[in-house]
Amino acid sequence: MIVLGIETSCDETAAAVVCSAGVGSRIRSNLVRAQAPEHAPYGGVVPEIAARAHLDNLDNVILRALAQAGVKLADIDGIAAAAGPGLIGGLIVGAMTAKGLAWGAGKPFVAVNHLEAHALTARLTHDVDFPYLVLLVSGGHCQLLVCEGVGRYTRLGTTLDDAAGEAFDKAAKLIGLGYPGGPAIEQAAGEGNALRFALPRPLKGRSGCDFSFSGLKTAVRHICVERGRLGPRDRADLAASVELAICEALVDRTANAIASFRRHHPEGKSLVAVGGVAANRRLRQRLAGLAETAGLRFIAPPPALCTDNGAMIAWTGIERLRIGLCDGLDASLRPRWPLDADAASRPGAGVKG
Repeated sequence: MIVLGIETSCDETAAAVVCSAGVGSRIRSNLVRAQAPEHAPYGGVVPEIAARAHLDNLDNVILRALAQAGVKLADIDGIAAAAGPGLIGGLIVGAMTAKGLAWGAGKPFVAVNHLEAHALTARLTHDVDFPYLVLLVSGGHCQLLVCEGVGRYTRLGTTLDDAAGEAFDKAAKLIGLGYPGGPAIEQAAGEGNALRFALPRPLKGRSGCDFSFSGLKTAVRHICVERGRLGPRDRADLAASVELAICEALVDRTANAIASFRRHHPEGKSLVAVGGVAANRRLRQRLAGLAETAGLRFIAPPPALCTDNGAMIAWTGIERLRIGLCDGLDASLRPRWPLDADAASRPGAGVKG
C-alpha cells in the first residue's frame, strides 16, 4: 500500500509518500517547506500568513514528493490529509487539495487527526505494539495518552493552560533568543548553568497527570523585567534553567502516568514521546531514564519526524485504510478534535485535542 500524505495544520507545508512495507524503508519521500522566516518577526505563528504560504507552496511540495518517491498519482492507493486539529485556514488548503486529487484520481481519501498522526509515528519508525503510553508534547498540545489501537485513545492528562512548546517559544522571546523557541532555547542552554535561576516546576510532586506552564512563563518574565538588558551569560543560564524546569515538569507528570499505565495495562511495554518538543535532547535523556527504571522501552522518533511532517499523515492513512477506514469527500475539518472524545473538557491548550 502506498499513500500520499499532506500536512498543513500549522506552519509547515509538507507532503510525503509512504509505503506499508519494510521498517526503515517505508518513507519514499518526506518534504517539508518550513515557514519560520515568515513568522519570526512576530515571535509566533500568524494564521493568515500561514494559510497564504500553504497556498503558495503546497502544489510544488506535492509534485516534488511524488517525483522523489518515483511514483505517479495513479500509483497511489490513497490520499491522506490533516483535517484537524489546527489552524482552519491551513487545514482548508491542505484538505481541499487532497480531496481534489482524490476525486480526480479516483482514490480513497482519509481525513487524519493530526494528533493521532503524531501518536502513530512510533509504529512507522519502530513497529511498536499496542497498547503504549504516549507523551504528546508540542507548541499547541501537551497530553499523556494511552494508545490502545488505531482510533482508540484514553487521555490521562492534559495542560490546564499553556503547552510546553508555547512555554519554550514565549520564554525564548522574553530572553531574546528568537523563533522558533524550542531549538533556540536548547542551543543556548548548551553553554548555560541550569541551576542559576530558581524557576517553578508547575504541579511537580502532585497527584494526577495534568500540566501547567503559565506560572513558569510569568516567572521568566519577572526575571527579565528585573534584570533589564540580559548579557550573553544571562541568556545562556536562563535558557538552561527554563529547559531544565520544563523537562522536570514533563518527566514528573509522565512518572504518574506510567504508574497508571502499568496498573491498567500491564501488557504494555513502551513509553513513546512525540511532537516537536520531543526532539529536545535533555527531555529524551530524562524520559529514557524514567522508562528504564519502570521497565519500559523508550521510543522517540527521529527529530525530523517529531515536528510536523507529511510522513506521519501518510502513515496514519495506511493504518486506517488497512483496517477498512476511509472518509467521504464531504468530511468536515475540525480545528478542535480531541483524540479521547470522552475525556473531561479542560480550559487550556489541551482542549484543542
